[in-house]
Amino acid sequence: MTNREFCLDRRQRERKAFVNVLKAVPQGQLAYRPHPRCRTAGELAWLIAAEDAALIPLIQKGSVEWMEVPPPTRVEDIVAEYERNVAAVDQLIARTDDQAWQKKGRFFFGTPTPWEDTIQNFVWGFLHDAIHHRGQLSTYLRPMGSKVPSIYGPSGDDPGR
Repeated sequence: MTNREFCLDRRQRERKAFVNVLKAVPQGQLAYRPHPRCRTAGELAWLIAAEDAALIPLIQKGSVEWMEVPPPTRVEDIVAEYERNVAAVDQLIARTDDQAWQKKGRFFFGTPTPWEDTIQNFVWGFLHDAIHHRGQLSTYLRPMGSKVPSIYGPSGDDPGR
């Protein structure tokens, strides 16, 4: 199994947990934030969906400029966007050859010097960052009156079967 194939496998294995956490966000709690310096639940959920959207031009063209966009007002729209973006990125990864996987890419995010790395490292880095944000969002769920779904095994609310 190549690195690219392993990455695609890991992304596909994480998908259900992402969808379950996103769907667990209560519709009326998108503005919830545990501290004034924290992102809102809606912003965190949207960030998870938007990260994969940024990977599409990065994989296709080798560069992307990060744009913060306000989140939708409905949880179901965030989930749908996440699912669309993940499917599109996974298709691109599946069609990418290992040489293109190793090409350099550029990620612009409001600084004069872009982040430069291989497409492989960007995709892995974005996956790890999204997992991090999923963990943040999962800590918001109980205070918002929701239940924490199983992620890698049982949670206090979900036996994970």
